[in-house]
Amino acid sequence: MSLGTILVVDDELEMRRLIQSFLVAEGYTVLEAANGMDALDFVKKANIDLMLLDVMMPYVDGYTVTKEVRKTSDIPIIFLSARGDEWDKVKGLRFGADDYLVKPFHSGELIARIETVLRRSTQAKQKNKLLKAGPILIDETNHEAYVEGTYIPLTRKEFSLLSLLVANQNHLLTRTLLMETVWGLEYSGTERTVDTHIKTLRLKLHSAGSFIKTVRGLGYKLEVT
Repeated sequence: MSLGTILVVDDELEMRRLIQSFLVAEGYTVLEAANGMDALDFVKKANIDLMLLDVMMPYVDGYTVTKEVRKTSDIPIIFLSARGDEWDKVKGLRFGADDYLVKPFHSGELIARIETVLRRSTQAKQKNKLLKAGPILIDETNHEAYVEGTYIPLTRKEFSLLSLLVANQNHLLTRTLLMETVWGLEYSGTERTVDTHIKTLRLKLHSAGSFIKTVRGLGYKLEVT
């Protein structure tokens, strides 16, 4: 069983493969990106638990990648850099990195840093009750929904529906289940109520509304690849 998926972003192939060997030996699943643009593409399409990000890369550097990622995601990021000046570390953390590791480093230190950052991230998510599916982020603690970082105003029922769909992404939720969970067992309305709310929810989510798929005759599921 994988301990999690880590995206390694570095323009040097040898460095990526070296880090991959460390991580795979520990039980992590590893994805690789040779540049910042590929890294941003992975963030949009894959479920990533942590990113190891080289700072100095051509075209799109690590600072720019972090700035773009932070618009829509709270993925933990550890900067990897040959520059170990105090100001470089401060700059990296200010841009939104969770940690900063100076090259060259020992495999043991890298693994320890990853474990610490992942543990801290997990604790924060449990505290804030964040749910994520593709571009959709649900903050259950503050009862807020976001699409690509933009706040989406929802009614209480719409928010409950979306939270259920996100929490059970890629799984069918029947109309009966949605009605009983959101409206309660005593609700006397018809299942068309669910359809009406789903229609409105799709409109409010704009392009992300297309992720809500209708399973004819059964119900709905949030399908994110």
